[in-house]
Amino acid sequence: MTTMDSAALAYRWHRGALQPIVHVQHQPLAELLGIDRQKAALVQNTRQFVERRPANHVLLTGARGTGKSSLVKALLTEFAPQGLRLVEVPAHDLAELPEIVAPLRGRAERFLLYVDDFSLASNDPALTALKTALDGGVEEPPENVLIVATSNRRHLMPESKADNGEYRWIDDELHPGESTEEKISLSERFGLWLSFQAFGQDQYLELVRLHLRLLGHGHWDAETETLALRWALQRASRSGRVARQFARDYAGSR
Repeated sequence: MTTMDSAALAYRWHRGALQPIVHVQHQPLAELLGIDRQKAALVQNTRQFVERRPANHVLLTGARGTGKSSLVKALLTEFAPQGLRLVEVPAHDLAELPEIVAPLRGRAERFLLYVDDFSLASNDPALTALKTALDGGVEEPPENVLIVATSNRRHLMPESKADNGEYRWIDDELHPGESTEEKISLSERFGLWLSFQAFGQDQYLELVRLHLRLLGHGHWDAETETLALRWALQRASRSGRVARQFARDYAGSR
């Protein structure tokens, strides 16, 4: 049986037990730029949860490096004083959900069950456990646990060529096949579904300037901008992650 550490702010599920995370990453909400709409919706939902009001399970989908995972970590930074705690669960361990939530039930803290980079095959047994947790099975789900998942895939599972072949025209309307319906039905079980778009050039440069300031390099000129854009071009991505990586490289070499 898992023994909970009352002083821990976060845990990870590993080898059949909840293990306290000693060094929890501090992520202020104010440092997450370009996602104001998603941030406001998720903060409101989490505030309802910590205040013991109705709240929804959350799915964050979209382009890589746009702040999905950082936003979840920022929720812990923001709401830990109000009793919020985080439990990190690998997607392949979701089949063990009943065992994971059992020691959380009835505790005074409010727990976000955090599943990062969610993507499973359609026949994975973890999917059944997740659907039961989202919709409710015979056992009443714990009211102090909320699931938050991030994924680069809109419907959480890989799309196959065969899925496209299942589409059929019915009375001038295009209807998906059973495989696609199954994938859509899983994502629709999340009450709050937020999409994250790839950053444009201006958003990317704004993030670069932010990360440089955080590293003590507030100077900005045309040469710095050119180097930042070249860095993004070489990686074929203008994400927040790439902006942070450039800032570290630039600040560390000066």
